[in-house]
Amino acid sequence: MQSFDSLTAGLLLGGRGGQLRDLAASRDGEALAKLVDAGAVERAAASGDAEALRALLSRALDSPEGRRLAEDIRRVMED
Repeated sequence: MQSFDSLTAGLLLGGRGGQLRDLAASRDGEALAKLVDAGAVERAAASGDAEALRALLSRALDSPEGRRLAEDIRRVMED
């Protein structure tokens, strides 16, 4: 499995970094960021609690903003 850092570097080198940054800065990206409890994500990641991370991600992606943002990311990755 690729590390997050190598995946991120690959996306940025693949020319999609600007598009992904734009999506993160979009209205949906910013709304989604407000829905996510960064402290909870950090604690779950630090402790290796995959189930908690999955639940946090599911909650975010089940929101209208999350669904739209996921679809936008899918489109960027397909191009």
